[in-house]
Amino acid sequence: MDLFKSSNPVLTEKSIKDAARLDYTERMTVNGTIGKVGFLLFLLVAAGAFSWSMAARGVAITAMLYGGAIVGLILAIVMTFKKTLSPILAPVYALAEGLFLGAISMLFESLYNGIVLQAVGITIGVFFCMLFLYRARIIRATERFKSIMFVAISGIAVFYLVAFGLSFFGIYIPFLSEGSPLGIGFSVVVAGIAALSLILDFDRIEEGANYGLPKYYEWYAGFGLLVTIIWLYLEILRLLSKLQSRN
Repeated sequence: MDLFKSSNPVLTEKSIKDAARLDYTERMTVNGTIGKVGFLLFLLVAAGAFSWSMAARGVAITAMLYGGAIVGLILAIVMTFKKTLSPILAPVYALAEGLFLGAISMLFESLYNGIVLQAVGITIGVFFCMLFLYRARIIRATERFKSIMFVAISGIAVFYLVAFGLSFFGIYIPFLSEGSPLGIGFSVVVAGIAALSLILDFDRIEEGANYGLPKYYEWYAGFGLLVTIIWLYLEILRLLSKLQSRN
């Protein structure tokens, strides 16, 4: 049964099936995962509010901006290969990413007043819209849907990596940051794919509980959902900045 053919490297079919074969007294539940997600979001927002307040006081936020991003990336890689550490590392990841998001949000806010509140509101709205569409089975995580999402997300990841590598040689892709029609269109597509990725996360959580995964997967699944939410917020923030740059 192909439960977790996924575009998200955080949860793979093989790792989940291997874990489900082990004998655990406590199993993953949907309600338990929801609780973990809520706690991780609380830590994310709290850390973000802290770095935001530091920036508002004139404190240098470079360390929080780059430090949070680097630490978050390292922890994400570690959890991908050592999932049993998720109960410990997922909260630390949320704190690190919160520092990063608070710092980068302040940078955007300094350029476009009110943009962060708009981005947060849209992100929350999109999240609950996708949850409704999933619960109502209007959008289903079919194998075809998963395959299309895998290709789309992989393409975006490769494109961003290439753009990042080119930046070291002073080569920049204009539409990644400029508010041209092409740039806005690109951001709309990427934000849409990020939103649809939530469907995959909801499906993995539900199927993981049905499959009887070990309890620590609640933290791991919560971490995976948090990754998508952060991606969605950043893409919406980027899109809004492009739209406002045209005014």
